[in-house]
Amino acid sequence: MIGMDFITAGRAVFTVSNNKGEHYTYKIRKHKTDDMFFAYVLTGNGYVYMGVFDKHTHKVYQGKKGMNPTAKCVRVLEWAMTVIRGSVALPEGYKIQHEGQCGRCNRPLTDPISIETGLGPVCRNR
Repeated sequence: MIGMDFITAGRAVFTVSNNKGEHYTYKIRKHKTDDMFFAYVLTGNGYVYMGVFDKHTHKVYQGKKGMNPTAKCVRVLEWAMTVIRGSVALPEGYKIQHEGQCGRCNRPLTDPISIETGLGPVCRNR
């Protein structure tokens, strides 16, 4: 499964899905600080800004133009971060998957370790 190294690499795109057919695709981009990241969710109109994600608290702060913190997509992102950090186990039927590109440089992932972690060999060693 992907880890926080992938999420905080700067260009992470991943999908959280369950066996009921529900899914959310998120894009996480670097903020000006190392602990905060811009969070977006894919909708029918493209990616929509959710807010600023704090990697330590797993919370999305909406700011002036962000989404309501009680929106389901925000709650799913916060829950997914607790799973990725290892605080909570991933339930049966749920998946958290990257889109097949490096979370840092956006190149296609080809080797098994890169596909598993979401980071290519060069970016993994940085």
